Amino acid sequence: MNLRHIPRYLVERLPENTVQIAQTAFYGIGAGLASVAFLLLTNHVFSSLFLSHISDTPQNFLIHSFVVIMGSSLMVGLILHFFCKEAAGSGIPQLKVHYWKDLGYIPWRATWVKFLTGIISIGGGASLGREGPSVYVGSGVASQLAGLTGKSKQSRREAAMIGASAALAAAFNTPLAAITFVLEELIGNLNSRFLGKVVLAAVFGAFTVHALVGRQPAFILPSINSCSWVVYLLTPVVAALAGGLGIVFQRFSLSWRTRIREDRKTPIWLKPMVGGLITWVLGSIVFLSVHRIGVYGLGYQDLTAALTGGLAWKVALLLMVAKLLATIACYSWGGSGGIFAPTLFMGGLAGAAVAGVAGIWIPLTAADVTLLAAAGMSACFGAVVRAPLTALLIVFEMTHQFEIVPVLMLGMIVSQAVARMAGKHNFYDALLMQDGHELIHIKPPADLAAWRNLSVSTLANRNPVVLTNLEPATINIALSRWPYACFPVFMNGQLAGGLTRSEAVDALKLKRLPRLETLVTCTEDEAIHVVANKMVQSSIHMAAIVKPESGSVSGLITLHDLLRAQASLSE
Repeated sequence: MNLRHIPRYLVERLPENTVQIAQTAFYGIGAGLASVAFLLLTNHVFSSLFLSHISDTPQNFLIHSFVVIMGSSLMVGLILHFFCKEAAGSGIPQLKVHYWKDLGYIPWRATWVKFLTGIISIGGGASLGREGPSVYVGSGVASQLAGLTGKSKQSRREAAMIGASAALAAAFNTPLAAITFVLEELIGNLNSRFLGKVVLAAVFGAFTVHALVGRQPAFILPSINSCSWVVYLLTPVVAALAGGLGIVFQRFSLSWRTRIREDRKTPIWLKPMVGGLITWVLGSIVFLSVHRIGVYGLGYQDLTAALTGGLAWKVALLLMVAKLLATIACYSWGGSGGIFAPTLFMGGLAGAAVAGVAGIWIPLTAADVTLLAAAGMSACFGAVVRAPLTALLIVFEMTHQFEIVPVLMLGMIVSQAVARMAGKHNFYDALLMQDGHELIHIKPPADLAAWRNLSVSTLANRNPVVLTNLEPATINIALSRWPYACFPVFMNGQLAGGLTRSEAVDALKLKRLPRLETLVTCTEDEAIHVVANKMVQSSIHMAAIVKPESGSVSGLITLHDLLRAQASLSE
């Protein structure tokens, strides 16, 4: 028997309940091992390249840090360019696309490229976090392991979420936060049928990190027995400042990212170096001023100092601003890494700065400073991700201090209010919208017949990208900004047809007018099964929803939308 068929052979001969538990363990432990490997390698690389050189002379450290961060940024850019451009960023938005649009299938190439570039980028000093990449890599490993057990590419959603839960539990040693993050952010449903397996996967992830690394929390704090009443007065101030930092980070990152993506002069593989250079300049200013290196990498050493009251408020303020700018630069310019650690860092330093300033007039204890810094961590992270339960639990589990929970809850209320005043989308969804994705969370009816008779408007993309001319500049912009396989073309007051991506590329290359395909049309009230039959007979498997009075395109639906909806129904 071929060795790669052994997992499938065993699955077919075990009782169903045993199979479910065994598969969850298989996926969860595999994802946990990948996450722990990512954690250990990232820490080792950063320790070797940065922490071991803190005691060097300022001149030597500046030269060494410049060579390291520019060299690692160049390596990341080249790997992304030649192997998988989609592996840039944190990985969470991409994972949501894989879950909702690709039904849980995550390519192996994207998984190993994210693993490798994440280690090089974060270990090499980029101001990014390891948790987003850990979740993506864990999901990718679980998705591939599901293939070994006989799961088709269209039925790996469960494996992907099991992998995400186990990986995050192992990355932060936070199993409860892993459960809530998967349900709140990735699935968007706290009552998901995957709940039991997500919980079990978090247990396996925690077991893996406990066995290989230890049970200690990410931040070891002195015991907090009580706090003064002043903390509850200052917590809303800290939460408002930390939440505001999160909003500034989100808006500037998205704005810079749009402009950078439209820049055609700078080669893609060089762009991460720009983020690295900005980080080095900011890190050098901080190092020469206060002899701290929190701008580089995760910054957990300086964040720990802030939590234990070891930073003056001016130092905390300088680190906070520098980290904010460095993270915006690294993420916007295409670095490979997440936002968990940077937002926790910025929020923690905001709390330490407020505590330091308030301490000039009001006596604060060491426990008060710790509580305010912890409240800032939770508030900033919560404002960016908009997952309040996860933001609260992740800080609680990272510190193992139950006494901080009331303060975290108060700060979370304020930060969520601040975040929602700035817009309705969290950072991840805003990124997906910027990339041209519209995630349609499908809640199917009770039976297939009812689903087939729904109108196509239920599943349609209400923000279609419609070309109004076939000029090369227009086509170039469409190809670079949106990942779609086909674009409807509306010219001279009528729907002219559909321009496929392959035809657009060929037309630009040969400098000729592109040929348009016939595009299926329908109205909003037509039933899904009627439109599906039309699309199956079409060459481009897309239908345009047109307004009868004007003939303009008001929405689009693809065959992939129907398959994804039917797969969700079958689950």
